[in-house]
Amino acid sequence: MSFRDHLLPTSSLDAREHDPARGPVRVQWLGTAGFALRADGHTLLFDPYLTRAGLSACALQRLAPDLGAIARHVPAADAIVVGHTHFDHALDVPAIAARTGARVFGSTSAARLCRLGGIPEARVVDVEQALRGGAHEAEVGPFRLRFFASAHSKLVLGRVPMKGEIDDCDALPMRMHHYRCGAVFCVEVSVLGRRVVHLGSAELVEAALPPDVAEPDLLLACVAGWTKTPRFPERVARAFAPRAVLLSHWDDFFTPLDRPVRALPAMQIDRLAERLSREARDARVFTLDLLGEVAI
Repeated sequence: MSFRDHLLPTSSLDAREHDPARGPVRVQWLGTAGFALRADGHTLLFDPYLTRAGLSACALQRLAPDLGAIARHVPAADAIVVGHTHFDHALDVPAIAARTGARVFGSTSAARLCRLGGIPEARVVDVEQALRGGAHEAEVGPFRLRFFASAHSKLVLGRVPMKGEIDDCDALPMRMHHYRCGAVFCVEVSVLGRRVVHLGSAELVEAALPPDVAEPDLLLACVAGWTKTPRFPERVARAFAPRAVLLSHWDDFFTPLDRPVRALPAMQIDRLAERLSREARDARVFTLDLLGEVAI
């Protein structure tokens, strides 16, 4: 089996007609852990990374956003949620925020990155600071957001790669290793009667999740490093009991968006899908093609 065995063949998770009074909610995969949620004329982005810099650039150069790719694929955004600040989640965020006027929600590291990119303080929410007083909630158009503390998978020799904060750089662009992880969040979105949860790394902190986060209509699950996280599929199924799971961050994100998508063999999508399906028995586990979308 391959990732294509799990591709969703239709544009909707549910064959029934959507309630016209609620309107459609569309979810587009932007590659890596990035998504665009669109509803009622508004757009919410998660970890949008369109640049997809090549391996040599990542190793040798300062990384600059691909402004052309950003303009083509995210022409508008009301808000951007940054789950953590590794380059493949956060590199494009300041450029997208500058182009679209979007608000940015993220960690203290994400806030610093936005300041380096010239984003006004009034449009940046430091969720890490807000969470110290408990759960954090926000509204963006029709979207209601709830943020919960989470964790990054220990996928490199039992450690979180590039752990720490973005705190020693004075200007953009930066080298790949300067995009340190920062704080990590799991985010629930309620919109037009649906609930979506974004899990932007293959780890979770069950103690930070309230009981009512369970049974979302769709879980956006990052899979990079899941084989290094003990019982990841079983813990995800138990914590969320999702109705559907859309897998992300399994692709070779060093290749451009205009190239055919390629699954990294280490992601073991078929094995993960089988374990998730076994534990969350009523859940649809699936993938999308690059820039593909689904209605919920």
